[in-house]
Amino acid sequence: MLRVFEIVAEHTATSQKIIDVRDYMEAPKQYDETQRVVSPFANTEAVMPTRKGNTGKIVMWIVVAIILVAAGAFGGVFLTRYLNDPLRTLEGFPVAKYLDSYRGLAGSKFKGQLRVEADLGWKEGSGRLMLFTCPDDNRPIAVMIPAEVANGIYFTKGQTYLAELEVKEGGLIYANSCKKN
Repeated sequence: MLRVFEIVAEHTATSQKIIDVRDYMEAPKQYDETQRVVSPFANTEAVMPTRKGNTGKIVMWIVVAIILVAAGAFGGVFLTRYLNDPLRTLEGFPVAKYLDSYRGLAGSKFKGQLRVEADLGWKEGSGRLMLFTCPDDNRPIAVMIPAEVANGIYFTKGQTYLAELEVKEGGLIYANSCKKN
């Protein structure tokens, strides 16, 4: 500290003004226990307010989520099956109208729900001629199933099939596609 005073005295000697650094220095303060700052909450205990349980709400949301997932899965399966049905836009085969006059139906395509009644025969290159009935009319109709469609299908009396039917010239009904129902 003395060295600082000497340096200041040398620099100020020309100006005839001497500054005593000791006049500007304060003595260190002593810690006084009586002047201690005390918090107004120093003598109280910290207590957290009790909250009502949210378990009921959580369980409710889980149940709602499960119901929504189940409804979405059911709707997805239903829509997939419905939209993947290539015959959904075709009308059902009108047996009564066909038996009255097939000419009005020539060239038209229909969806047919068919029940096997009899196998009338197989001809290489042409296909299989089958006798079917429809659920709305029990009168039998003859359907030609081309060889490429009948390949791998084994028809047994009483089985039901879903087929795309087309009335061609001469009134013969052809199955363009056929799958077991």
